[in-house]
Amino acid sequence: MEGSWAKDLIVSVDQPSAFRYDGAGFRLDGDGPYLRLHFVTIYVSDQERSLRFFVDQLGFSLVSDVRFASGNRWVEVGPPDGTAILALARPVPGLNENRFIGNSGMVTFLAEDVEAKYKEWTTRGVHFTIPPQSPSWGGMFCRFVDPDGNTFALAGFDHTTSELDHRRRAYAEKIEAERRAAQELEIAKQVQMRLFPQRQPAVASLDYAGICVQARSVGGDYYDFLDLGPGKIAFVLADIAGKGIAAALLMANLQANMRSQMVSAIRQPDGFLASVNRLLFENTAVSSYATLFFAAYDDQTSCVRYANCGHLPGLILRGNGSVETLNATTTVIGLFEAWSCSIQETFLVPGDTLALYSDGVTESPNSAGVEFGEERLLDSLRRHNGRGACAMTEAVVQDVRRFSVGEQFDDITLIIIKRTDPAYRA
Repeated sequence: MEGSWAKDLIVSVDQPSAFRYDGAGFRLDGDGPYLRLHFVTIYVSDQERSLRFFVDQLGFSLVSDVRFASGNRWVEVGPPDGTAILALARPVPGLNENRFIGNSGMVTFLAEDVEAKYKEWTTRGVHFTIPPQSPSWGGMFCRFVDPDGNTFALAGFDHTTSELDHRRRAYAEKIEAERRAAQELEIAKQVQMRLFPQRQPAVASLDYAGICVQARSVGGDYYDFLDLGPGKIAFVLADIAGKGIAAALLMANLQANMRSQMVSAIRQPDGFLASVNRLLFENTAVSSYATLFFAAYDDQTSCVRYANCGHLPGLILRGNGSVETLNATTTVIGLFEAWSCSIQETFLVPGDTLALYSDGVTESPNSAGVEFGEERLLDSLRRHNGRGACAMTEAVVQDVRRFSVGEQFDDITLIIIKRTDPAYRA
């Protein structure tokens, strides 16, 4: 048609409540094309008057108010609950729709308490053509009209009220369950934080520090400093398979095994790790395992005896600028009953820095999906190597987090061990 509404231009849009009705009843299965009721058209003679009736007298919300260059207007309103939308439309000229004003098909609203809503709306000047009735088939209904005489029904049923009560109770129980779960998770977080080293055994020739930034409230990365006697210490960094509560429980199991047997770690590190593997294998699920790096340092000899159990290589930044990698010496722990490892040795001299880390450091991706990687880690270690161990760990982790913007997907764990001059005090 000439001057059709389809060619009209929008000049303003007011949609304060539209989000409440968007996507209602969305089916996750995707069987068949999406289809739901969008709106029911109520033909009115004065949109502003009808808008004030539905909003001010019935307590509906304005869903959308669109104004066009021609002066036309499109108004949508919706009741406080549910997803129903009424379009308050003026007849389009030439379509013979004037006959629908006051004669739109009856729309029925569902109320929990028909009598209470009837009294409320009556006091607001709503005209009811039929007061609340209780038919023999149960429930209650009444009818009212808008300013144009369009008829609406208000209905309520006992089973509806019962279902609403059930849903309210279920929702309250869900909120309470979520509150308890959050509280329990916070307790678990505090307990797990206590499993990380609470003190640092003094070693005259070392300045060292560790840090773990968890991706969730609880996680599966574990690091520890084991006091093996005067001038002797072991550094442990492990990455538990999985995430969340399951990984945290396995982490606690591993920490308990390590701490309970550490007296044998300095004399027989291979036997110590074999025992830890056996206990982890026997006390966890078949698929549970961990990668682990173990490094025992003797202050008297400057010797580091280490085992890399399927973990990422340790990195030693030598004082002369070279880099030594401490590669895997055996497979992961906890996965196999028959397990053994070889112990390798290296030495730390003044000016050397040993870095142990989890894959949350090197595998942290940026927005393009590029991982931080070992080369960027080495660059970060070199740039911050002049700092003390504590400041250095924090600076390296900051580099990783700046590189990997957005959500953190894995725990970031790092230990820095710096061999100092005997006269140095951190």
